[in-house]
Amino acid sequence: MKFSAERESLLAALQSVIGVVERRQTMPILANLLLSVEQGRLSITATDLEVELVAQAEIKSGADARLTLPGRKLLDICRSLPEGVTLNFTQDGDKVTVKAGRSRFVLVTLPAADFPVIDELAQQQALKLAQSDLRRLLDKTHFSMAQQDVRYYLNGMLLETDGKMLRTVATDGHRLALCEMDLPSMAGSQQVIIPRKGVLELQRLLGTEGDVAITIGSNHIRAQIGDVRFTSKLIDGRFPEYGRVIPSAPPKAIVADREVLRSALQRTSILANEKYRGIRLALKKNSLTLQAHNPEQEEAEEQVEVNYKGDDLEVGFNVGYLLDALAAVDGNEVEIGVTDGNSSCLVRAPGATSARYVVMPMRL
Repeated sequence: MKFSAERESLLAALQSVIGVVERRQTMPILANLLLSVEQGRLSITATDLEVELVAQAEIKSGADARLTLPGRKLLDICRSLPEGVTLNFTQDGDKVTVKAGRSRFVLVTLPAADFPVIDELAQQQALKLAQSDLRRLLDKTHFSMAQQDVRYYLNGMLLETDGKMLRTVATDGHRLALCEMDLPSMAGSQQVIIPRKGVLELQRLLGTEGDVAITIGSNHIRAQIGDVRFTSKLIDGRFPEYGRVIPSAPPKAIVADREVLRSALQRTSILANEKYRGIRLALKKNSLTLQAHNPEQEEAEEQVEVNYKGDDLEVGFNVGYLLDALAAVDGNEVEIGVTDGNSSCLVRAPGATSARYVVMPMRL
C-alpha cells in the first residue's frame, strides 16, 4: 500500500491520540497506532483497551488500506521533520518505509487485524453541549477522584443526567466534589462512571469553542470533539449515594477572601505533618486561627480575618483537600459551612449551588 500526507495535518492527528499509548505495554500491538485510509481520508486510532482515540488527517493520495505503526516513533519522526514536507508511506511485507524530503525511515509493522477496536455503541442516550461547559464540569471535580482505590468505582467520575441537569461527582472517600449545569434540552435520567484515565484524556481534548456530541451506551461513552472521536469503557459499579454526604444547610458559615485564606493555608501547611497533612481551624467571632504542627515539634500559626458570627469552634482538616477546593471555587470570596468539630464542611462560592465541595474532618 502507498499513501502520502502533509506533515502538519499528520502531526496534529498524532498529538491528539498519543496520550493513550502507554510507554509500557502488556501487548505489543498497543504500542502501535492503526492507520486506516478510506475514501481519501486517514483515520489514526490509539487504544489502551480502556480508552480509544480516533483522529482524522487529510491525505494527498492513497488507496484504501490499513496498517499499524509504532506510535511514539512515528510522532517523533513527524516532529523532527521540517515544516511543509510531505510524508510518503510505502508498505512492503512487515515493513513500512517513510520518506520525507531527503529523510528515509523504515518501521516494522504489526498485523492490522490484531489491533483491538471498540465496536459500535448501542446508544442509550445522546447529548450535545458546548465544549467549554463540559470542560468546566470536569475541571471543577476531577481532583477528587480516587487513585487505585480498592473500591474501584471511586477510581473515576460519575456523570449523571436527571432530565434537566447534567452533573459530575467525584469522591475518594475523604472529600467530594460536585458540579452541575442546566441542559439546553430535556434528557433522560442516567448514571455512568467514567474511569480516571478517560476523564483526564477528555479534559486534555476539550477546548473552549465548539460543541461536543456525547453518546452513552451500555458499556461505553463516546464524545465527538471536532475531528477527534473519544471512546471510553465505563466502570461497572454503583457510585455511592453522594446526596447523603453533602450538608444541606450547615448552621455556621465562614465567609473569607479566597486568595487571603488560600495563601494563609499554604504558609501554615509548610510545617504540617507530611504524612497526614492535618491543620486545625480555630474559630472565634470574625477570626480564624490556622494551626499546624509536626513530629519534629515544629509549629505554624496564622490568623485570618473572616466573617463569622457563630460559637467558638475547633475542627481539623487535611490542608491539601481544603486547598484543592479553594482553587476550584469561582470568585473572590469563599463560604465554608461548618456544623461542629466532628462534621464535614461545605466549601463553595457564597450563595452558589452549581459547584460544591465537601471535606471530611480529621482528628488531630
